Amino acid sequence: MIRKIFLSVLIFCSLLPAQGTGNSGVAFLKLGSGSRNIAMGDLGTVAGSELNAVNYNPSILSILNKTQLTFSHNSLIQDLRSELFGGSFNAFGIPLAVMINTTSISDIEIRNIPGEAVSKFNANYFSAGLSGAIELLNNFHTGFTLKYLYENLYSDEASGYALDFGITYTGVAEGLTFGASLRNMGSMNKLRNEATKLPGDFRLGASYALNFSDMKFIINLLGGFQKFLDADDSHLHFGTEVNYDNFFFIRGGFITGYETKSVTTGFGIKLKSFNMDYAYVPFKYGLGDNHIITFIFTFNE
Repeated sequence: MIRKIFLSVLIFCSLLPAQGTGNSGVAFLKLGSGSRNIAMGDLGTVAGSELNAVNYNPSILSILNKTQLTFSHNSLIQDLRSELFGGSFNAFGIPLAVMINTTSISDIEIRNIPGEAVSKFNANYFSAGLSGAIELLNNFHTGFTLKYLYENLYSDEASGYALDFGITYTGVAEGLTFGASLRNMGSMNKLRNEATKLPGDFRLGASYALNFSDMKFIINLLGGFQKFLDADDSHLHFGTEVNYDNFFFIRGGFITGYETKSVTTGFGIKLKSFNMDYAYVPFKYGLGDNHIITFIFTFNE
């Protein structure tokens, strides 16, 4: 059994872009959220204009303050896939959001000796989160997300809870935003003999929007710092988005400190209340490519 669990964890971690030297698990929590955020350097803590950014910084929900539905598909190599479903709404004057993620690795082979596999199994991961945010002071927003987590490896399973906290400040200058978040603070119960440690995550960033209204262009620039709390290394994230007439979007980004990835790219199209966004992240060393597609529908747009 130990061999089976070790194999699934090894495969999962090898597909993720060298997340550091920490020993945390539940690695699907390290995957990016939403094509727009991933294409712009996968920082997410600032420049949030759609629901998926709430997974990086829940306080963005107070600024967004829209009713949206979203679906995102994230496809990596070796049968690793992740789906994200979400919705935002207002209740009692408070903006709220529900986000559900399912991630799986299919057909992991089991071998006792070299040769044909004797069996196969899937590794399954799940999270469901409820977010809320308020404008605590003028231009100062704060938000929380409470998440339920579940993992299943062969015949073993575990569950737990985590809390995300975020702040955003927009009062320095027009178009300038500062944001910070602390994510995945919580614990899991034991997966057979040992509890999985959550990948605590700290992010800090700033974004600036340059509005060229006479040419129908808006250019969004962002930069920031990110660190998994149980890892020795840290990462710088940079991103940009060129928005033409709020219809067509070109995006790019750059991330430091990873062995297997650095460049992120993507584009988006908006037709009235409907957004379609795509992101592409190439991996080095023959690990393949990461493709993410996201659909968003905004009510009363």
